[in-house]
Amino acid sequence: MAGPDLPDISLSDTGRLLILGVTGGIASGKSTVARMLVEKGVPAIDFDLLAREVAAPGQPVFQEIVAFFGEEVVGEDGVLDRKRLSGIVFRDPDKRRILERMTHPRILTAFVGQIRRLAEKDPNGIVQAVIPLLFETHLEPLVHKILVVHVSPKTQIERLMTRDRITREEARRILGAQMPIDQKAARADFVIHNEGTLDETRREVDALWQELKTEQKNRFGKEEL
Repeated sequence: MAGPDLPDISLSDTGRLLILGVTGGIASGKSTVARMLVEKGVPAIDFDLLAREVAAPGQPVFQEIVAFFGEEVVGEDGVLDRKRLSGIVFRDPDKRRILERMTHPRILTAFVGQIRRLAEKDPNGIVQAVIPLLFETHLEPLVHKILVVHVSPKTQIERLMTRDRITREEARRILGAQMPIDQKAARADFVIHNEGTLDETRREVDALWQELKTEQKNRFGKEEL
């Protein structure tokens, strides 16, 4: 875990909840796979959404970010221009670490709150935590199992260029700031390959769902989920 300034994330009071960490490289299709799991009844806590919530206008994090990075990271709509902010921190690891120190404790506090609420509703359930930089930020202790959504670096670059309308050089620089996706896959409990059709990905998700139910049953000897 990351340091003494983080909140209590031991999650010792969450019953038998199975927390699946969903991660992968940028533009690998994590959100697509997460939505398919939601369709199976697996609620998702998305760290990107939590990051937006804790850094919304009026929140202390928003003021801290603007004070450090300047008004240039605020869009015309008054909220953080996340694309511009990302461009700054991806070019400067020191600034990225400063941003993480501002945001991560609040994100983790929000995450723990959501996990505990879900555990109260279904203490024997399965929950997915969608954490894009799970390995890079050393948050593996937050989850019980890890799923990596995998595509080739070439596919990542092509998708990123199309999605964000950036150059190949910019896309490569963004990828270079993350752990290579093959290294992530090597550390995962489950891997879904997401370069085929949606139907092919859905079949892999179907198989994963069966594995998760078996895993949860084996962990505590539950007769059924």
